[in-house]
Amino acid sequence: MQTEKMERMKYLTETLNQASKAYYAEDRELMSNLEYDTLYEELEKLEQETGIVLTNSPTVRVGYEAVEELPKERHESPMLSLGKTKDREELREWLQENPAVISWKLDGLTIVLTYEAGKLAKAVTRGNGEIGEVVTNNARTFRNIPMSIPFEGKLVVRGEAVITYSDFERMNALIEDEEARYKNPRNLCSGSVRQLNNEITAGRNVRFYAYTLVSAPEAETSGSVMEQLGFLEQQGFETVEHYLVTEEDILDRVAFFENKVEDYDIPSDGLVLTYEDVAYGESLGRTAKFPRHSIAFKWADELRETTLKEIEWSASRTGLINPVAIFEPVELEGTTVSRASVHNISILRGLKLGIGDRITVYKANMIIPQIAENLTCSDSLEIPGCCPVCGEATEIRQVNEVQSLYCTNADCPAKRIKAFTLFVSRDAMNIDGLSEATLEKFVDMGLIQEYSDIYRLDRYRDRIVEMEGFGERSYQKLMDGINASRNTTLPRVIYSLGIANIGSANAKMLCRFFDHDLDKLKNADVETLSAIEGIGEVIATAFVEYMRDEDNLQRLDRLMAELQVEIPVVEEGSQTFAGLSFVITGSLNHFAGRNDLKDLIEEKGGKVTGSVTGKTTALINNDVTSTTSKNKKARELGVPVLSEEDFLTKYEIVPKGQESGRETENAHKDAE
Repeated sequence: MQTEKMERMKYLTETLNQASKAYYAEDRELMSNLEYDTLYEELEKLEQETGIVLTNSPTVRVGYEAVEELPKERHESPMLSLGKTKDREELREWLQENPAVISWKLDGLTIVLTYEAGKLAKAVTRGNGEIGEVVTNNARTFRNIPMSIPFEGKLVVRGEAVITYSDFERMNALIEDEEARYKNPRNLCSGSVRQLNNEITAGRNVRFYAYTLVSAPEAETSGSVMEQLGFLEQQGFETVEHYLVTEEDILDRVAFFENKVEDYDIPSDGLVLTYEDVAYGESLGRTAKFPRHSIAFKWADELRETTLKEIEWSASRTGLINPVAIFEPVELEGTTVSRASVHNISILRGLKLGIGDRITVYKANMIIPQIAENLTCSDSLEIPGCCPVCGEATEIRQVNEVQSLYCTNADCPAKRIKAFTLFVSRDAMNIDGLSEATLEKFVDMGLIQEYSDIYRLDRYRDRIVEMEGFGERSYQKLMDGINASRNTTLPRVIYSLGIANIGSANAKMLCRFFDHDLDKLKNADVETLSAIEGIGEVIATAFVEYMRDEDNLQRLDRLMAELQVEIPVVEEGSQTFAGLSFVITGSLNHFAGRNDLKDLIEEKGGKVTGSVTGKTTALINNDVTSTTSKNKKARELGVPVLSEEDFLTKYEIVPKGQESGRETENAHKDAE
């Protein structure tokens, strides 16, 4: 029995160390957080039962060695991991009648900053907890780190470097190839901070949030965590959101964070609780791995049991074929979920999946559906030998210990399918009834070869009506959607072409600049396009290269022959927002959604962006007093935060459909 336990411990140790190395040193994931935590807890239990701890056990080692490309440096004091719990009552009992400070557990890259004589002298990553990587030049490009501080003595502060979800989504939106997009903010942040070229770091909008004053010998700070964080704020640091709690109110404060996490723009994977009395916390000492002055609280994942119905093999532009689990729908975190990515062949085989298996599913960080466990483990699933799109042979390739399935056909139409999916999307041609699955079928049947073919699908009426899932009504609905999309605008057409980095906003900007004249757009040169605010040379070059390709132009001409493009009449004086830039966040009262307000602003010549910068005219947010990242950024830059009412009043705007009500209101005011 002891031998079996030892073998299991060796396996767990090797598996967990590989996963940690991939996560911390190579910015990739071999398993989910839930799976890692489950295996880690099993190893801890076995070590307690056997009284044996292997030398390379992750329970006594912290992280992995820093990568070789950056200089290494030993930390003045070891950076230990924290003990953790998912039990709220255990969190309250941990206090033992002592007040504590509760804060977000941010999910980024831990950094230690050292200031000397009021200047930033050094920045070092966590590394393996004892030796980190020196990233001082990169830290100097962080968006919110003070380069100089009032305190003149030596100051060492620990915090988390992060990239917000909004910045992450903005950067991914600029990458046309879906497979080249970044996987999550944490990995993007880690790779950004550890760049050899700090120009790359500078473009990633990395932010730093302080959470611990490590040392400041000459500072007049008390032994209070709250006061130390206040001192750091006085020095110009942004600190992690934190509150003082006791046994009486800690559960209410946990509930407060729980309600906030879904819409929180900064990646977080839990909370941290630290004794308010610094001396008391330090007097408790530490274990081999954990300090006793703090504990981490991780959100308990809501698990649901369901049945695996099928595995959908999703082909991409690069030939990578990803498995997606389709299961009986379940309610998770307030929404109905019926599918989850299995990511790659390695994870699929590790789960030992088979159709009909009973599985448990959860939402990682309350957002992304994942399979937690396979309760049946039939391991009967067959990996397809043919590409689901082109039917050509597939092969399994192994890269960095991860196996993935690829199509071997260089001419696989998967790339076209993704292009067609963009073409029919809401902000492009907005064609109802053409899902990606339906497009795949049409491409596979040879009904669609290029964009204009979509408008000639009526030639295949009989074949479509006989398709599974179709019939006369479905066919007619599809034709109605296609014909409705014939009446469109030039910005929609330009965006639908899928030109690299030409999003909906840029398409509108280009069309306005060239008076909605397609011939002018076709003949535009890089120099002219680059001069347009918000375009730049990279986007201009991609646009010109597309328009200089004869095949692209012929396909575009055939598409335009199927469309009736509306040329907007720009009334004199209507472009009142020309040169103005707005950011919209939160829910709206006078508009059906943010897109309606965005359309109104763009019709008036303005621009709507996703993040607040020094060029932003105003942030529109009905919660003007909130402490969200956008509001904080606006206050930092002196950008006005306007409620919806403030915005409508300031710019004398009446939303469509509300003209009569506003006129009546104005009439009453005049009468008064």
